[in-house]
Amino acid sequence: MEIAKYIIDNNATVRQTAKKFGISKSTVHKDVTERLQQINPSLATETRKVLDVNKSERHIRGGLATREKYLHKI
Repeated sequence: MEIAKYIIDNNATVRQTAKKFGISKSTVHKDVTERLQQINPSLATETRKVLDVNKSERHIRGGLATREKYLHKI
């Protein structure tokens, strides 16, 4: 539940959350998609919304990171 609250409060990605709590991305994902659904369905739904937004913006962040990489190479 602490992981889910962190994701919601900070609009965090799975990767950022895993780094913060010192666990793997797969553990974070499994905790918030499967285990949390059984413990607290409403919190799981809120967390799912944040993760869905992050997933839909993933390609944009990747493109910006690549752009930055090559801008600094010159």
